Amino acid sequence: MTEYTIFMACLPGLEPLLLNEAQALGFSDPSALPGGVEFNGGMSDIARANRESRLASRVLVRIGAFRAMHLAQLDKRARKLPWADWLRGDVPVRIEASCTRSRIYHQKAAAQRIERAITDAVGAPLSAAEGLRVMLRIDDDLATISLDTSGESLHKRGYKQFIGKAPLRETMAAAFLRQMGYDGTQPVIDPMCGSGTFVLEAADIAAGLAPGRARSFAFEQFSGAPEQPAIPMPPRSPDLRFFGYDRDQGAVQGATANAERAGLSDWTQFTCQPISALTRPDCAPGLVMVNPPYGGRIGNIGQLYGLYASLGKALAEQFAGWRVGLVTTDAKLAHATGLKLDAGAPIPHGGLKVRLFQSAAL
Repeated sequence: MTEYTIFMACLPGLEPLLLNEAQALGFSDPSALPGGVEFNGGMSDIARANRESRLASRVLVRIGAFRAMHLAQLDKRARKLPWADWLRGDVPVRIEASCTRSRIYHQKAAAQRIERAITDAVGAPLSAAEGLRVMLRIDDDLATISLDTSGESLHKRGYKQFIGKAPLRETMAAAFLRQMGYDGTQPVIDPMCGSGTFVLEAADIAAGLAPGRARSFAFEQFSGAPEQPAIPMPPRSPDLRFFGYDRDQGAVQGATANAERAGLSDWTQFTCQPISALTRPDCAPGLVMVNPPYGGRIGNIGQLYGLYASLGKALAEQFAGWRVGLVTTDAKLAHATGLKLDAGAPIPHGGLKVRLFQSAAL
């Protein structure tokens, strides 16, 4: 089996969690780097990383690296790469180039050399907006050429058509669940569920489903791409353990529809109710995962302290033995709950930095 350097990219701050996931998935000797995790593997590993990683934003594969001091040298060495092993004549490609600290400094001219090498080798049409993404990075005169094997960002699972206000990405929700030590055996509720991201990710993990089962990937258009096996849907759950609540009836209807498309209707339940009506479900203690509004995102932060205080009061009174994971930008808002919460590392989210604040058992 031919092996390549594969890079699973993630949001800054999630590298240790992604490394842990890569090890659990059995990839060969993965190592954490800024912005992701690198390992060596073949086409089957590329496919599996895309379909099975919950935390990666996308998966890149390096197809060549060489020194290039000028454009003629870049052109000559780019033509020696095995483009036909990866690209097809009927699939468009688009080139993205960056040059830093290098004698080749003209990004557009560098991209044109790669375009010519590809069109001469396989005849693939060029596109500025779609097609397979070929990335050229020249740093300190070292040219590295990679392919984006994912296409759309991997947080797009393929079943979530309804998206509420200021949604949390699925990759972030999965990372926060992992940070809480979630393994699929604990019940999970979200008292402000929106489109249901935390609830659906938790149920998906419990069902043992591949997060990418309902979507396509860029690598499926590669030359000689492996055929992807069908993944069966989960059997009916013997116990309902995943609950979402929201005061917005539209959000509840949308989350329910998302669950149906994901094949998780038998595992989840969404109910329209405010925080004041929150009560613990009739099951063993588990996790309360919540992504409340925060001022930089929705509304005025000064009006949110009462909401956080009401949430903390309801959880303290109703959820003895449960652990809480609360995502917010502001430690003062987290402390307004009155709960003892420890802050995690900041993670970029929509131009803000959010943290997971988690508690021990209440």
